[in-house]
Amino acid sequence: MSVGDVSKRILLGRKLRSSQLGETLLPKRIALPVFASDALSSVAYAPDEVFIMLAIAGASTYVWSWKIGLAVALVMLTVVASYRQTVHAYPSGGGDYEVATVNLGRNAGVTVASALLVDYVLTVAVSISSASQYAAGAIPPLIGHEATVGVIAVALLTAMNLRGVRESGSFFAVPTYLFMVAILGMCAYGLLRLLAGDLPDAESANLEIVPQPGWEEPLTQVGLMFLLARAFSSGCAALTGVEAISNGVPAFRKPKSRNAATTLLMLGLIAISMMMSVIVLAKQMTIRYVDPHELDRLRTVGGGAVPEGYEQHPVISQIAAGVFDHFPPGFYFVVTVTGIILVLAANTAFNGFPVLGSILAQDGLAPRSLGSRGDRLAYSNGIVFLAALSMLLIWVFDAETTKLIQLYIVGVFVSFNLSQLGMIRHWTRHLRTERDPAVRRRMMRSRAINTFGLGMTAVVLVIVLITKFLAGAWITILAMGFFFLVMQAIGRHYARVELELAADEQDKVMPTRVHAIVLASKLHKPTLRALAFARATRPNVLEAIYVSIDAKATTRLLEEWDDRHLDIPLKVLHSPYREVVRPIVEYTQEIRRASPRGVVAVYIPEYVVGRWWEQLLHNQTALRLKGRLLFTPGVMVISVPYQLRSSQVAEERRRDEVRVHAGDLRRGRVASRDTNRQIDDE
Repeated sequence: MSVGDVSKRILLGRKLRSSQLGETLLPKRIALPVFASDALSSVAYAPDEVFIMLAIAGASTYVWSWKIGLAVALVMLTVVASYRQTVHAYPSGGGDYEVATVNLGRNAGVTVASALLVDYVLTVAVSISSASQYAAGAIPPLIGHEATVGVIAVALLTAMNLRGVRESGSFFAVPTYLFMVAILGMCAYGLLRLLAGDLPDAESANLEIVPQPGWEEPLTQVGLMFLLARAFSSGCAALTGVEAISNGVPAFRKPKSRNAATTLLMLGLIAISMMMSVIVLAKQMTIRYVDPHELDRLRTVGGGAVPEGYEQHPVISQIAAGVFDHFPPGFYFVVTVTGIILVLAANTAFNGFPVLGSILAQDGLAPRSLGSRGDRLAYSNGIVFLAALSMLLIWVFDAETTKLIQLYIVGVFVSFNLSQLGMIRHWTRHLRTERDPAVRRRMMRSRAINTFGLGMTAVVLVIVLITKFLAGAWITILAMGFFFLVMQAIGRHYARVELELAADEQDKVMPTRVHAIVLASKLHKPTLRALAFARATRPNVLEAIYVSIDAKATTRLLEEWDDRHLDIPLKVLHSPYREVVRPIVEYTQEIRRASPRGVVAVYIPEYVVGRWWEQLLHNQTALRLKGRLLFTPGVMVISVPYQLRSSQVAEERRRDEVRVHAGDLRRGRVASRDTNRQIDDE
């Protein structure tokens, strides 16, 4: 086993057979943390964004925070109810993309796919950036290095997901459940203290907020509505990740649709409970929270500026510090698991993006490499691609959540709207043919749910576009347009290639003649093997070609050729400029022009080596020549391998890897005879 294989085994684990795919399916207790961590983790930053937006006009507008929370909760319940219909109607895992493609057409499907791809990338970037901010708040030396911390976190998360969905889910389950316990426990204890009348104020309660320029005067009705709309659109970040379950239905155990729908309902109820509890406690504890880049708007009670180096802690941190003012371990537990869950929240995207990429690859809208599974049966190429894009965003935006959040949720609400419209058409189409009254009632109820969901998500999308377009949402729209055009171009390319490769009657026509050329650099074993193989194919014309760049070497080769009495003619191509590739290419083109209906077969002797560095020392001219000849019509390139001793050693190592060892059958590394017989029968 090579060093690379050993490293891969350590990082990813042993390879899994395709027949073991069923072993990677998830029960509900694992699927919930795998697919819900994104939506649940939004509790760590969605309330913060609501208070930041309301703080534009000062702390007096915080009275609207719980009403905005209720509006977000209503939208979330509507979306959850709508997607429960989707997972039953389309359990194949295509989610919004499949719904839009089947019911609204290919362009709508590509639009949804581009929106989801952008949203998945932003999910990773926002979650990891927020986690980096928490880490920097807890560990002062990390301040100023948040982007580096974020990139490292994405790399670690990528390695975990490359090990497989089930392994990464099992690893992430414990922190996700601890986060639920921490937040719900903190909120429950805080609400009990509120009812008892001893809930303390937050650490920022003694501060005042200076409104942004232009917002100092009392708000008009239009101004208030616009401000509330901005806060509502930021709070809707809590809805991101809800659609991931509809894309991940194939990862559930049977019955897949029912398990996915149950998990979706659990996600909605838990997320709403956590978010509303945090918003209510934040308001009751008189938290003051502004944009981290506008700390100069905070004033002390006397009107003075906050002390130099003042650190504004996130909303959950301030709540935990107040609720657990006499129990520090509770505070550290909440802050720690919150930071961890923000890292793991990106895992939702790492499960959704590769599956969507594989479906797009099957439909010819993405590179086909995204549709292949890796050693651990995960879509490795999609995971790596997502990680690369996320790292780039984190680095470019310096892991600043407030900047990234402005790019967020546009894509997901575009997919929400097209999905709801597609589901309405789905039920309408089936109602035309369905005659069973009970089934028709269920369909009409489902269509009503999706219609209400479309109305709600359409309103939210309009609000988001109006309030966030100039703040950065235009970047998301451009990115969606870019992905849309790229996928359309890939689709046209695959369609054009398939049409061009379609077999017809002319493909049966035999070439009039075959002119075989064997390249000879020396008269040694590889050359003699190539000559023998070329002769065995019985071409119409067979000759050897040598490119002369040195007169002495040419004379020596001609003498050896005559001494061996080879009955194959050797043609010497003189190259005054010491080029090797060009004379051969030009010679084959001349033969082709002389016989347009014939074929030129070029046999190239190549060395087969066993070590990577040996490849750098051999076959370089052959590689360049093949690269040129592949673009020449009517020219066939045939590699004639000659195995050096090092290649035999490498082959022995590979044979030893696949050799069956004691205990392999018990560990499931090889199939039993009965299993093999069953596979053969199938």
